[in-house]
Amino acid sequence: MGKSTGFMEYERQSRPERDPQERVKDWNDYTLPMSDEAAQKEGARCMDCGLPTCHTGTEMAGGTSGCPVYHYIPEWNDLVYRGQWKEALMKAHEQNNFPEFTGIACPAPCEGACVLGLNENPVSIKAVERSIVEKGFENGWIVPEPPKSRTGKKVAVVGSGPAGLTVADQMNKAGHQVTVYERDDRLGGLLTYGIPEMKLSYDIVLRRIKLLEKEGVTFVTNANIGKDIPSSKLEEENDAVILCGGAANHRNIDVEGRNLDGVHFAMDFLHANTKSLLDNHPEDGEYISAKDKDVIVIGGGDTGTDCLATSMRHECKTLTQFDIYDQRPEQRDEATNPWPQYPVIHRVEYGQKEAAAVFGEDPRAYAVQTKKFVGDENGHIKEVHTVNVKLKFDEQGNKYREEIPGTEKVWKADLVLLAIGFTGPEQELIEEMGIETTKRTNVKADLNTYQTNKEGVFAAGDMRRGQSLIVWAINEGRAAAKACDEYLMGVAEPV
Repeated sequence: MGKSTGFMEYERQSRPERDPQERVKDWNDYTLPMSDEAAQKEGARCMDCGLPTCHTGTEMAGGTSGCPVYHYIPEWNDLVYRGQWKEALMKAHEQNNFPEFTGIACPAPCEGACVLGLNENPVSIKAVERSIVEKGFENGWIVPEPPKSRTGKKVAVVGSGPAGLTVADQMNKAGHQVTVYERDDRLGGLLTYGIPEMKLSYDIVLRRIKLLEKEGVTFVTNANIGKDIPSSKLEEENDAVILCGGAANHRNIDVEGRNLDGVHFAMDFLHANTKSLLDNHPEDGEYISAKDKDVIVIGGGDTGTDCLATSMRHECKTLTQFDIYDQRPEQRDEATNPWPQYPVIHRVEYGQKEAAAVFGEDPRAYAVQTKKFVGDENGHIKEVHTVNVKLKFDEQGNKYREEIPGTEKVWKADLVLLAIGFTGPEQELIEEMGIETTKRTNVKADLNTYQTNKEGVFAAGDMRRGQSLIVWAINEGRAAAKACDEYLMGVAEPV
């Protein structure tokens, strides 16, 4: 441990943010680089805990506690404090193939499990992680490292999101010939089309993909397996197939008026916007515009926040975000949400900060349930009718929401975005391949072998576990690759 009293001397510093009123005028990163000095002080705040819990990821009370890839967080924090950046980079890559993705877009359950967080602000682990990998790219320390030999085995990976990219990286390192198939026109899955440019730039995704290409991984875009390319062809031409297609089945809302024009799934809104930007046609009309509209976002999670930020950059007229939950407390409730559970607390994310800066108040409305959508004479949304609800439990302990009389309200709306998650993977390919599923419609694959009911066909990531975090996708990708390598070679080689 470098600074034994660092956690007592320094206050938490995270990655600074640009002025909200200025950053809504462009699509550039909404944050600013963290200085080396600030990162080193954060590294110094790491306590050398006798029993650290930041790096041991597990599911707890319906959430994630700690880091699912078992990141060597205390080690690289200490190395950063000492200024040993290259060594910190090596340590950060030992358990995580893509620390830049988690350093940007992970909700940081590691910080929720930080021991310092018991009575102080936790270490800004995520910001330090991003600083490490950015310094690695800036200094040319991250270079292609193709395998020294090949096994002669061929592997097809379906999907190029974080799970698919991790599988491809690990299997390629083991010496197998890997081809990744992506149905979209660009690689990265929801890293590219599900997270807006100002939060995770496509350039950051693409620079890692180019490294994988130089290491020998083949990528094929516009390849919808089961439609453009028969799945049987993949099975015939490869020694193994690993399904990493994500969980892209939208969760819908069953209310009157759902089919009105102007009511869209959040991912359709975000996907079209990013594609238009990357195609260099921001005014091509091929995206869903929020300009000069009264926008309502239904859903209080990260995707809803991304919709807020995107709508702000479109110059929307008004902006409201419905959250089905009551406003969370400022501090964790030790009785119901004790450490090291992920802290369920009130957070003000970048999209809410931007809306507050421009419109003068936080855009969220809490404990709101949508009752119906009402349209105009042309069939376009004009109103959203809601009621406030109270969370209750029945005799069996099941949750339900009771409407509060007298809280009915009508909201003006020209655009409604549904950001209420996903129900599981799309079923067409699964059915075409004859893959068994769970009750939740996820691909049924053993947790130890990651193998489906079909010989040589594996599954990982959201397609197997359901909608989850980027860091869980990386965890599953690494585990599935190890299992598949053992299947192909008889014993798993360390990669």
